[in-house]
Order: sequence, then structure tokens, then C-alpha cells
Amino acid sequence: MLERTRNIGIAAHIDAGKTTLTERILFYTGMIHKIGEVHDGAATTDWMAQERERGITITSAAVTSEWWQHEEEGCYKLYPDIKHRINIIDTPGHVDFTAEVERSLRVLDGAIVVFCAVAGVQPQTETVWRQATKYKVPRVIFVNKMDRTGADFDNVVVEVREKLGANAVRILIPIGAEENLKGQIDVVNQKAIYYSDDDVFGSTYEIKNLEGELIDIAAEAYEELVNAVADVDDEVAEKFLSEEEVSREDLKNGLRRATIANKIVPVAGGSAFKNKGVQYLMDAVIDYLPSPLDIAAAVGMNPDNEEEKIEVPTTDQGKFTALAFKLWADKFVGKLVFFRVYSGVIKKGDTVYNPRTRRAERVGRLIQIQADAHQDIDACYSGDIAAMVGLKNVTTGDTLAEPRHDVVLEPPTFPEPVISMAVEPKTKADQEKLANALARLSEEDPTFKVQTDEETGQTIISGMGELHLEIIVDRLLREFKVGANTGAPQIAYRETITQDAPGEGKLVKQSGGRGQYGHVVLSVRPNEKGKGLTIENKVVGGAIPKEFMNAVYKGVNEAMSNGIIGGYPVIDVHVDILDGSSHDVDSNENAFTMAAIFAMKDGFKKAKPILLEPLMDVEVNTPDDYQGDVMGDLSRRRGQIQNTEVKGALSIIHANVPLKEMFGYSTAVRTLSSGRASYSMTPSHFEQVPANIVEEIVSDSFV
Repeated sequence: MLERTRNIGIAAHIDAGKTTLTERILFYTGMIHKIGEVHDGAATTDWMAQERERGITITSAAVTSEWWQHEEEGCYKLYPDIKHRINIIDTPGHVDFTAEVERSLRVLDGAIVVFCAVAGVQPQTETVWRQATKYKVPRVIFVNKMDRTGADFDNVVVEVREKLGANAVRILIPIGAEENLKGQIDVVNQKAIYYSDDDVFGSTYEIKNLEGELIDIAAEAYEELVNAVADVDDEVAEKFLSEEEVSREDLKNGLRRATIANKIVPVAGGSAFKNKGVQYLMDAVIDYLPSPLDIAAAVGMNPDNEEEKIEVPTTDQGKFTALAFKLWADKFVGKLVFFRVYSGVIKKGDTVYNPRTRRAERVGRLIQIQADAHQDIDACYSGDIAAMVGLKNVTTGDTLAEPRHDVVLEPPTFPEPVISMAVEPKTKADQEKLANALARLSEEDPTFKVQTDEETGQTIISGMGELHLEIIVDRLLREFKVGANTGAPQIAYRETITQDAPGEGKLVKQSGGRGQYGHVVLSVRPNEKGKGLTIENKVVGGAIPKEFMNAVYKGVNEAMSNGIIGGYPVIDVHVDILDGSSHDVDSNENAFTMAAIFAMKDGFKKAKPILLEPLMDVEVNTPDDYQGDVMGDLSRRRGQIQNTEVKGALSIIHANVPLKEMFGYSTAVRTLSSGRASYSMTPSHFEQVPANIVEEIVSDSFV
């Protein structure tokens, strides 16, 4: 059965038609009996409420279906009238949810990459393509929306070759375009496929001989295809060079080998929405994309010795080894662990071992996932994708194996979050519920981070973009019943001084009985950057008794935690404790602590204090066309351009930018670059806030 299994993903830029294509595939394979449309909120794989409301895919959805290649006169097929099992993952197209694509491609054997026939190669398509290349995933391209005004199949093929560097070859060429789209040219078989306009679901089609200009188009494409395969496949090349006939079987087998080796990418055109071209695309998936047996065996490592590599053979007879690539909190069954089996068999009730935690846990249930529907199964075999219930100590990327089988498979990698916001419960009673909900969401999503700002006490959530965090907050309310207020995080400003100054503090309290007396004289001066607070005791003659010096140090330290401009921590100050006085009865530690605080505040006022703000090291990668706009925007954000460099068609801009100005930058840089630029930032240093901005910051801090 393994050779009849296909694990594929459907990936593309947002709004290219992935979910619409998935819906047609499910219909034609008999998985569903009514086609649901994305714009109606009725697509099978867009099952979340947020997906149906917005008409976008947010989480990758897995479904399983079956496909027969039908024997048809005059059309050679590699696997006629044999049932194939197809595990499909429909992935998001929005860049905020790129982690869903990343982890799906890590466990898939092949992919259909969908392109819009009008827009061609779009920004997120480039990202998806790079992700597939990283994991060496063979691809078939579907040029969708050939019914749209401005559709141009050949232009998309050229863009794929030029912008993505792919060896794209046409195998199913659309007949007509826009409102005249009728069918496809089957290049290998040199036939025309016409889809019925009378059949609303496009279930019926007719195979005809080529006529008129279609003959020349098909002949040219066939010659191009044979040449392309001969260039990369030895068996076809040998026949081609010796002028032997390259049969359709030879050509298809050669194209299959070349596609699996990532040397060629077959391209088909059609319209999923108009139900034209999907059936023959599925035939191409069966013919050209690999089964689990066609790809190289997974290679893991010994967790105790990373140099020791362990091969994981694709066979049911091997030791059970799987990769947990996704977690999901299901309201009915609890924590779902999605996994791909690379070797062996797992059965309900078996014990699985996690080499990361060195713990074993029992599998309570095994589930075949059909979008949001669950179907219990008794066993999963090598090459299968399913979910298990009952595991607690598992995170995304963990290897699951049979007990005493120490092997770790390569986990998927994820980008760091690029945007943050503060979040708090609407009621104090929800504080614990919020913390638990955020912990569960961060467990599901490796690109969603939660942390507590030690200085401000705020809970800070971070993600891949504003939409990403918007969905998180929406899920808090809908799934966890926790209402939350959000806002920009408070910025960790600092204060320091710019000149030497004396300071004096005295606490004198008399209330009839024992009073309070403490008196401290000191001086403050700017310290070297990064030196923090240094203190020197220059008191002579016992003006401040030794038993109270620790209290004075305590007061000096406490004063550093609250400056006089906006109440922010003070940094890089040297203090000389010079003099003071005491009272035999009324002096105590508390009095000298308070006196030292008063003295420090007095010194700060006279030492020309300034406000410091955190600057970030920002690196922006942008196509050359947008370099000027991006640099201009960074300058408007008070950024200081450090340098620029060029790598191919990309410009890399390095700048120091105040953290205050970076909120909302994720959206801004995408807008400026039509979604093609990316950026990262790390903390750099503190620098003085311009005088015209200080008042704005201080007023905000006291709101």
C-alpha cells in the first residue's frame, strides 16, 4: 500500500485558490458530496470560525481521500485503475501563519504549489518555494484562475523559471483563457480534454484529438518536455541521443524520476472555481509526486552523540519512529498530537518514547483527521499522517519512538516573532484563566511567544504579525472564554545624569516619643556606559556610624530604581558618600535609608538628568526596487542607517531604530514592499531621547 500513498500539501500566496482547489479534490475523490465555497464560509478545510468569517486559511488542515486513475483510450497513465490513498494538508497563504506551512512541508513527500494566472509569482509564493526547497519537497505547479480577466499561463511559466529558478515544464496547457477557458492539452498523450459547461460540478469531460492551432502548441510543448527530461534523466537521455523512440511510458517514468529528484517541476493550468482541470491535476499527482518509498529514508541522530547518524527505513517492519509536527487543543478530545510515521507501526494502547524528555507515555486513541472531524483508527503504518490522544509531555518537533529506541529526527525550524503587544484580562478573576490559555496557545504555535516583562509586570505576547495576534486574542475569547484588553507594551526607558552634582538628604521626625533622624551628604557623577552603579564611602570621623552604612547603601540602590523625569530606572552613576550626621537616640537604619534616597533625588535634580530609550538593531531584506522607500521610512522613524549591502537582487539595510518607533513596522514594511521585504530586530543599546519627544513619553508613563 505504501507505493499507493501520496502525502501532499497545497501551498501558495494568499488568495491563489488553495482551499478552493482542495475542496474540488475532496469532491472528485468522493470525500465530500457537495462543494463548499470559501466566500460562503463553507469550505471543508476552513473549519475554524475565524477562517470562515475572514475567508482565509489560518491553520493547516489535514484530510485523507482516495483517487483512481481511470483507463482512458489514447491516454497512457502510469497507474490506471489502481486506487491511491492521498493525505492532503491545506496550508495557509498569509505570511503571519507561515509556521503552518513550514511544519507541514517538513513531513510531506510532495506539494502542489498554486499560482494565480493573473498575479503570477507573488511574495508569499517565493517564501513557500524556499521552504519546500529547504526540505527537498518535489512539486507540481497548478496555475489557477485561468478563467479570470488577464490570465496568462505562459507568462506564469516564464516567471517561475526566472524568479524561482525552477526548471518548469508544461504538461497540461489550458485551452483558452478567461471566459473562453474550455479545457487542457495533455502534452504527454497529445490529446485535448474538454470539460463540460453543462455539468455544474465539472465531473464530466471528453477526450478528443487535437485540432487546428492546438496541434502546433502541443507538438512544441512535447518537444520541449522531451528535451527537458533528457537533460536531467539518464535513461531518457540515452534513448534520445541514440535516436531511439522515447515512448510515452519512457517519458512519464523519466519525468517522474526527474520530479522526485527536484530537477523538474511539471506545470498544469486550469480553474478550480470553474471546475476545469482538477481531475487531470490529480492524475499528475499520482504520476509524478513520490510515495513514501520513493524518497530517501529519514536520517536521525543519537541524542547522546550527534555525530552518530541513524537511518530510519520506510517499512512497517522497522522500529516505530515518528515526528510530532503539530499540536492542537481540541475542545472534545483534549490535546491532539499530529504526527507522521517514518518507520514501523503504532497501535492504540501502545507506549511511545520521547528521546527529548526520556519519558514514555501511553497512546490513548489514534485518530484519522478529516479537517475538524475525527475518525478513530486502530493502527497507523509507515508513511501515514494521523493524530494521537493521551500524550502530555510533547512539543512540536519531538520525535516519538518505540521504547529504548534512541533516535531524534530533524525538527522543523521556525522564524522568530516580529511583533509584540501587551495583554491583560478584562477582570482580575480571569488572570489565571488567561495565563493557562496563553500557555496552551503557545504550546500549539511555535511562533507565538508569551513572556512577563520583569520591569513593567505586563504580560507580553509576540507573533508573526498583527493578524496573527488578532486571531490569538479572538481565540482567547471564543475557545477559552477569557476577555482580554490589548495595547502596545510599555517601553523600558532609562534615565541617567550628565554632570557632577552634590546631594543632601535629611529625615527629621519627632512625634513625642522616639523620633527619626538620618542625614546623608553625597555627590553623584556620570559613570562609564555599561558600568551601572558604583559607590565609594568617603565618610571620615564617624559622621555616619558604621552600623548605618548598609542602610545608606540600600537607600542609594533604591533611589536608582526611580528617576525624577518619568520614574524610570537610573543607570550608569557613580556615588561618593561624603558626610552626614546622626542622633544618639533617634537614628536608625530606616531613617538613614530614607535620607540616602532624599540625597540621591537632590543630586539627580542638579545633575541635568536625561531620558534614554532602547534602540534596536534592525536588518531589512528587500528587493532593490523598494530600497529607497524602506530607507526613507526608517529615517522617518528616527532610524540611523548604519550600512547597506547587496546580495543578488536583495538589498540588506542595517539600521538603529528606537523601539518606540518599531510598533506596527511589520505591516508597514509589507505595505511598502508589496509584501516582499522581511526584517528582524535585536536590542542594541540605549540613547538619549530627543527633547521634543520627552514630554510625550513622560505623559504616557503617568497615564
